[in-house]
Amino acid sequence: MTKIQIDKISSVTKNLGLSHEEKLTDTLSCEMGTVLAVQVLEDKNVYNELELPSGRMSKLKKGDILAVALGQRMALMGFVGMLPKSLKVDDVIHLLNFGGVAGVCTSANVQEVGEPLRVRVLGGIQRKGKLLNINQAALFKPVTNMKSTTPLIITTGTSMDSGKTTVAIEIVKTLTRMGMKLAGAKLTGVGAQRDLFKMEDYGVYEGVSFVDCGITSTANIKADEMVAVAKGAIEHLSKSSPDAIMIEFGDGLMGKYGVAAILQDPQIQKNVKFHIGCARDPVGAIGLAEGCAKIGLPLDVVSGPVTDNQVGQDIVKERLGVMTYNAFKPSNEWLDLVMARWALEYQDAA
Repeated sequence: MTKIQIDKISSVTKNLGLSHEEKLTDTLSCEMGTVLAVQVLEDKNVYNELELPSGRMSKLKKGDILAVALGQRMALMGFVGMLPKSLKVDDVIHLLNFGGVAGVCTSANVQEVGEPLRVRVLGGIQRKGKLLNINQAALFKPVTNMKSTTPLIITTGTSMDSGKTTVAIEIVKTLTRMGMKLAGAKLTGVGAQRDLFKMEDYGVYEGVSFVDCGITSTANIKADEMVAVAKGAIEHLSKSSPDAIMIEFGDGLMGKYGVAAILQDPQIQKNVKFHIGCARDPVGAIGLAEGCAKIGLPLDVVSGPVTDNQVGQDIVKERLGVMTYNAFKPSNEWLDLVMARWALEYQDAA
């Protein structure tokens, strides 16, 4: 039985508690979440870091041995990658994101992230004779029928990098300073912990993502399965009775990560008390607002780069009739709306 010294452990494997010395097997699987030891084949100047379970970013060098997990990605401004159809020791695959999700890259936005980093498969990581998969250490399971009534604050965007995390942490900061107890969730995207760590920096006491349900990426997952994962996360966080759950969606409403499916679910819609939409430009903001209204979950506030100056703010207000919020120049106009809805809810409950 071969043992291997692992230099860097990726954050997507965090719940397994991997050590830097693990046992290898040459019996592999192409299933999502399969944990592999791989060796970096080249140096890169961009998109060349790995997020460790601690959240620290570590620069990758040729020859580094990594622990990664198989998954897919469908990024508009990054890599498109699929699960391999077959896999054996010494095959070359690609690192698809900085969280340690690996697969076969089929398309890349080279201007943004360069060519995908090639890694050589050294073997599968095993314990007690069993090939590891991140789903073996899931913190919660999918739920079909959600019982939680915990209020939800959600941030939806037109795409990745549309300002969702930035506005989410500003809202979290304001509400926690007022004394509210907030949990956080990242319900779609590709496995990485960065956004949850940012929420926790500003007061979220507990955060989970789809990774904690044993999923490396929500790309191309069936709609009903994706909704069940989202409900499982909400049920899990609701056990500790937060005042609200801040939810961020990776990617955008029209992407391949399951955002629209989750937003359309009646049980989830019923719990949403505040909906923030993020866009980079007025056309995107208007399209996002129209799309969300069509599925029955209209926006309360528009944020993101479209609100960076008065021109974008004025267009949004004139065309959509909703307030704007810029996270770099925050105001508390939105707070009156949130507090009114919470007060109404508490009055109804009484």
